[in-house]
Amino acid sequence: MRGRIALLGPAFVAAVAYIDPGNFATNIAGGAKYGLLLVWVIVAANLMAMLVQYLSAKAGIATGRNLPELCRESFPRPVSWGLWAQAEVVAIATDLAEFVGAAIALNLLFGIEPLAAGLITAVVAFGILALQNRGYRKFELAIAGFLAIVLLGFAYDLAQVGIDLPGTAAGLVPRFDGTESVLLAVGILGATVMPHVVYLHSALTQDRIRPVDDRERFALLRFVRIDVVIAMGVAGLVNLTMLIVAAGLFHEGGRSSIDTIEDAHAGFETLLGGGAALAFAVALLASGLSSSSVGTYAGQVVMQGFIGRRISLFVRRAVTMVPALVVLSTGVNTTDALVISQVVLSFGIPFALVPLIMLTARPVLMGALTNRTHTTAAASAVASLIIALNAFLLYDTLLVG
Repeated sequence: MRGRIALLGPAFVAAVAYIDPGNFATNIAGGAKYGLLLVWVIVAANLMAMLVQYLSAKAGIATGRNLPELCRESFPRPVSWGLWAQAEVVAIATDLAEFVGAAIALNLLFGIEPLAAGLITAVVAFGILALQNRGYRKFELAIAGFLAIVLLGFAYDLAQVGIDLPGTAAGLVPRFDGTESVLLAVGILGATVMPHVVYLHSALTQDRIRPVDDRERFALLRFVRIDVVIAMGVAGLVNLTMLIVAAGLFHEGGRSSIDTIEDAHAGFETLLGGGAALAFAVALLASGLSSSSVGTYAGQVVMQGFIGRRISLFVRRAVTMVPALVVLSTGVNTTDALVISQVVLSFGIPFALVPLIMLTARPVLMGALTNRTHTTAAASAVASLIIALNAFLLYDTLLVG
């Protein structure tokens, strides 16, 4: 049993990215403004995430290579370099969400100025990532610990607010309420199905255990399914809790104008007391620090895989964190920046998902683990839905609005 439990873990690393500070921004903004209207978006996005992360993990097990490496080997060079370029844009948007979120938390908890808080976040993220030098298990356990902190923080707040079960059930019916609700839905989707961990999950499984034959590959795949369902289920529960808390506390309380994390923190303190506000801020800090380290790890996988070259972790981190530090130093509305960063991530999802679907459907690469027809069809439907939602957003905001 202990050996089997040891096979679990990669999906929990990926799951942290699904509850990063961008989720706080989109879920709280969505719940405060629209109540439980967008519950269905979170549920649907979480189901999509399970399928996507499963396929990514499966690619690593079947081929012994990660998704960026497979793209470099399988596609023409211009395509591979184009995918790498957009992946770097996604990395910048990811860093923006993680650094800004952690900096806000440090400011709320300790009064640290935003720019200094951003630099502290970078140092702590490197420290967490350094645990990998002592074995992947220590890193995974640390990340799982941060995930538990976020879950407990919102569980505490949910206990104070309560759950509107009829309203939550009604929120499962797909619908929108104007262009802004579409923007928030795309942001929630971008914050949930994260492009950089689509690349990363394949790297987490490619060398973890080297199967010698198809029997062992299928055995590993069974544990991958369990790992993904549990980890993504926890992440989905956290996201749903964020929305429900914001809906019950702010929307129902006539505070639908809450549109920043700082305002949300103040609202928790005013309406529920210091304990709820503290739980919220600690959860935000745990989210920002852990997702930042995971984002750094994913960035290394992306760069090394697509271009086949290593670059100093410090140089790479300096490049992608600059936009976040600019936001922190210029006084830009941080919650708006977080929401927009999630929309950028949503537009990056197809560039990770379409190659993943194509490659996992190739018998020459995947062997016995090649996608079945219905799996490819389901993944293609997910990609099509995301692309259509993004296209509608562009049309409605640029051409109509």
